[in-house]
Amino acid sequence: MAELTYRDAVAAGIAQEMRRDPNVVFLGEDVAHAGGVFKATVGLLEEFGPLRVRDCPISEQAILGAAMGAAMTGLKPIAEIMFSDFLAVCWDIIANEMAKMRYMTNGQVTMPVVIRTANGAGSRFGAQHSQSLENWAMTVPGLKVVAPAYPADVKGLLAASVRDGNPVVFFEQKSLYSMKGEVPDGEHYEPLGKAKVLRSGGDCTIVALAAMVHKAMDAAEVLKREHGIDATVIDLRSLVPLDTQTILTEVARTGHLITVEENPRLCGWGAEISSIVTEECFWDLDGPIIRITTPHIPLPAADALEDATIPSVARIVETVRTRLD
Repeated sequence: MAELTYRDAVAAGIAQEMRRDPNVVFLGEDVAHAGGVFKATVGLLEEFGPLRVRDCPISEQAILGAAMGAAMTGLKPIAEIMFSDFLAVCWDIIANEMAKMRYMTNGQVTMPVVIRTANGAGSRFGAQHSQSLENWAMTVPGLKVVAPAYPADVKGLLAASVRDGNPVVFFEQKSLYSMKGEVPDGEHYEPLGKAKVLRSGGDCTIVALAAMVHKAMDAAEVLKREHGIDATVIDLRSLVPLDTQTILTEVARTGHLITVEENPRLCGWGAEISSIVTEECFWDLDGPIIRITTPHIPLPAADALEDATIPSVARIVETVRTRLD
């Protein structure tokens, strides 16, 4: 095991797949010589050279158009969109072209493209550079959606994404880039669609994604220590495919479901999970499902306002305590 930062795990995951398969290529804005604006791709150009690691113009449409064409000719491109907010610029290519190509060709053309992007708040970048957009991708048939919370999962889930024959939107929470964690040496692979139960308790089930996983874990410790509430915490890791079996099993066992979502509340991923749980195990619930979310507003840049907007440990603790006491 090596201790790596989240950003170093990105580079390790890309390098692992490029060493394994010569058809894997990497392209994006400032990803080669500069090592990425978040320094998550340092060293890749030096190891793999300019034919496989390519800097692109400031054009999201050009980056993904090139990636799609490369995938159609047998390559396996990893394409970086610097901020997830900029997916709006190239959304037609993702939602109308990449996501539908395999279906519309009856499987004759696969689309093994990984779209890596820095997502979420916590860095004070304001309304146009801080959004959590997993919900956008989740609504499009044909896309897979991944959002790791830990460095080891960055490497392992990136491997699974590269090896998948479908387009995968890989959301990296930018406030996590500096966090450290143990990452397995050598080849590491984590299958898509498998959630992890990080903490097991009998009083409620908290489901979270990406940065919210860490807040949910901290809140669970406070709830146990100060209020005697023992919570299960599930890290979803991917939204498509979604591990409904793990969610339903844990909710049926504890009787309570709380989702912690960085996304805006309206049409959030927690609403879909709430719907599934209501349909599949309604009679196992001992109370209403609770969704702790960001309000349906543009994100502010001011420190105090951003902190007040995004779910916090204190808000999770108070919400769960109030409902369960």
